[in-house]
Amino acid sequence: MDIDIRGPRFGATLTAVVLAAVLITGSATLLGWQALCFAAGAVLGVSRSPYGLLFRTVVRPRLGPPAEFESPAPPRFAQAVGLVFSLVGLAGYLWGPTWLGLVATGCALAAAFLNAAFGYCLGCELYPLFRRSVAVLRLT
Repeated sequence: MDIDIRGPRFGATLTAVVLAAVLITGSATLLGWQALCFAAGAVLGVSRSPYGLLFRTVVRPRLGPPAEFESPAPPRFAQAVGLVFSLVGLAGYLWGPTWLGLVATGCALAAAFLNAAFGYCLGCELYPLFRRSVAVLRLT
């Protein structure tokens, strides 16, 4: 079932705020929260992630009907990519080097900001490339 295109963008906005706060404070706890949100989005789907639930229960009822829908697979893949970056960032913040945490968090923030501000989901754009590479690997 397709999802309202505004939901992932709302989630990206909250993600960008959280990741910016991580960069400002250096809080591994906040980055851990974001990693859990990414994990939920990757495993359960973006509509069942904490930000997706907030969108569905609080924000969407106040909006008009959606004009566009999208497949949930690309945003779900994007959540998995975000999870990888947040886990690398957590490792950097918790065990060092700190620059690793900063760089990984900054990369995740850049991707979230692109989606929040411009509606450009970098992880979603990588999804077809991932699918093709998996298909090629199966052939070999």
